[in-house]
Amino acid sequence: MTELLLRVFSAFFIFATFFPLVKLDYWWVRVFDYPRLQKLVIILILGLLWLANDGASQASELYIWLGLLCICAIYLTSKVIPFTLLGSKMIDTVPFDEERGIHILVANVYQYNDAYHKAVTLVKKTDPDVVFLVETDKAWEKGMSQIEDRFDFQIKIPLDNTYGLLFYSKLEILKQEINYLVDDEIPSLELEIKLRNGEIITIYAIHPTPPVPGENTESTERDAEILIVGKKSKENKRPTLVIGDLNDVAWSYTTTLFLKISEMADPRRGRGLFNTFHAKVPLFRWPLDHIFLSKHFGLAKLKIENEIGSDHFPISMKAVLTPQNTTDTLEANGEEKKEAREKISRGLVAED
Repeated sequence: MTELLLRVFSAFFIFATFFPLVKLDYWWVRVFDYPRLQKLVIILILGLLWLANDGASQASELYIWLGLLCICAIYLTSKVIPFTLLGSKMIDTVPFDEERGIHILVANVYQYNDAYHKAVTLVKKTDPDVVFLVETDKAWEKGMSQIEDRFDFQIKIPLDNTYGLLFYSKLEILKQEINYLVDDEIPSLELEIKLRNGEIITIYAIHPTPPVPGENTESTERDAEILIVGKKSKENKRPTLVIGDLNDVAWSYTTTLFLKISEMADPRRGRGLFNTFHAKVPLFRWPLDHIFLSKHFGLAKLKIENEIGSDHFPISMKAVLTPQNTTDTLEANGEEKKEAREKISRGLVAED
């Protein structure tokens, strides 16, 4: 019986390791993108159990299972390593400079969370230049009223559908666009913001819909919105940030394709996972909330903040405009550019 269970679990996790390579948008395929570190740990445990299993019917079977598990472990390690201290940094570390820098706080507050005071306390404690909150309704707009006197510029789109946005800025917003890129019920922001030294940057603030059963069974619209913003970022000549809960993990194919299409950088690479979800379930955590930077920036600080009663941890970042390019970005080849166009087209058609 023990050996049978070992075979079943081994077969399942071997399958789960490579199933995300199937380029299908169904939620039950894309969900396997998320727990790569957890799968790696389980694969290693299964390998140890096979070594400790004295009841293996044949030595050849043992070698087959161990070989397959080793292949899985090597593959998963190659995907996780870039998000550890062993990986290479895409963005150089620089000292923070308030004149040329920006301090951003991003949080999915969870609409049904009523611990408004925790979010208010966090904003007052960290004192960021920009705060971007998602899943905000009218109650959250009222709950955050205590921080409004700190920010001269505010954009409020409270909604009851878990896609409301609140954006607060100490820095001057020169231009703002409220866009509905894929879904007419899911807003996003495109902003031009002036830093203290007078330089202008662009911020895209987004919260695309996740692929989940019963709501949105495919990742088509999520992928399309992420890649639309990626194309906008690439075409924009100003220093650019993309921020928000992307409902996608840092190592997924779509996020990697976004980095290639946008030629932006992920500050997590070479520094750590910086998991933001799930705040209440330690065994199931992965990086869903992101701050991506264009090649114009260096990174001064990246931090996961204390919980605010949500199922997400807030994430904060300090970035600085640098006179020299300190960022190592990825580039898309012709096939990847074609795939990005096709994903965008499918997402727009799916919404229509």
